[in-house]
Amino acid sequence: MIALACDHGGFALMQAVKKHLDELGLPWHDFGTWSEDSCDYPDYAAPAARAVASGECDRGILICGTGIGIAIAANKIRGIRAATCSDCFSAEATRRHNDANMLAMGARVLGEGLALKIVDIFLTTPFEGGRHQRRIDKISALESASGEEALLD
Repeated sequence: MIALACDHGGFALMQAVKKHLDELGLPWHDFGTWSEDSCDYPDYAAPAARAVASGECDRGILICGTGIGIAIAANKIRGIRAATCSDCFSAEATRRHNDANMLAMGARVLGEGLALKIVDIFLTTPFEGGRHQRRIDKISALESASGEEALLD
């Protein structure tokens, strides 16, 4: 299950992403928004991120004007590693090395064709683990009250 969330600036591109996921046979849950009426991206990013963090959804796709604000909001939820990607290499690298569980994109930055390629790469690229897991563990430790001490180990 893929969690989807966008603001008004990402609404049109999100419709294309939904259609693409349907064509791939991948299930998704839409956490909004559901129109191009002005809204605040944290209101939609947070519930989608909570669904990914809890395991209700496997990964998430977020879209706003730049992809930056909605990623910042999602990253406030413990366990979320949302990466804003505007190219295929970054989408692949953030999965392989960062085990990103949410992809953020900017509808005012990307065309539909490139955005859908980025989605495909993000959804099909595995995490490499190995030395990268140590780094993910340190990121997770930062979310805890003793996160600063974890970096000193």
